[in-house]
Amino acid sequence: MDERVRAFREMLAERGYRVTPQRVGIYEYLAQTDRHPSAEEIYRALQERYPTMSPATVYKTLDLLVDLGLVGELAIGGEMTRYDGSPGLHLNMVCVQCRRIYDLSVEGLESAGRAAREQGGFQVLRERHEVYGICPTCQEAERHPQEVG
Repeated sequence: MDERVRAFREMLAERGYRVTPQRVGIYEYLAQTDRHPSAEEIYRALQERYPTMSPATVYKTLDLLVDLGLVGELAIGGEMTRYDGSPGLHLNMVCVQCRRIYDLSVEGLESAGRAAREQGGFQVLRERHEVYGICPTCQEAERHPQEVG
């Protein structure tokens, strides 16, 4: 079993939450993907594995994971909320064409939160860093559009 999943199970038990197969499955799915799925996408991906799981279970579990700081919540540009299984500080690169979100580790991101605390007197609860642009796949498609005909 993945170390993150084991630690999640222990965290749930220590905090008095039920350790259900659905909760573990949802967390495991997010911990193992580099995609940023919506709740609906998670539900569809796990529906066969957990046929009795309801969409409400997915939403409640995602709320819990966000509250525990294990999953990031991304509400980008008025779209449906997406979830990030890598809660550590990183840059989210959002393609404005295909809407895919890519993660990038960047040194120095912690300086933004530090500046907010030290210079702005702000109590930082969460940080999220995003850039918007066009991903390499979409750039390539623009350079070499397929002929329609």
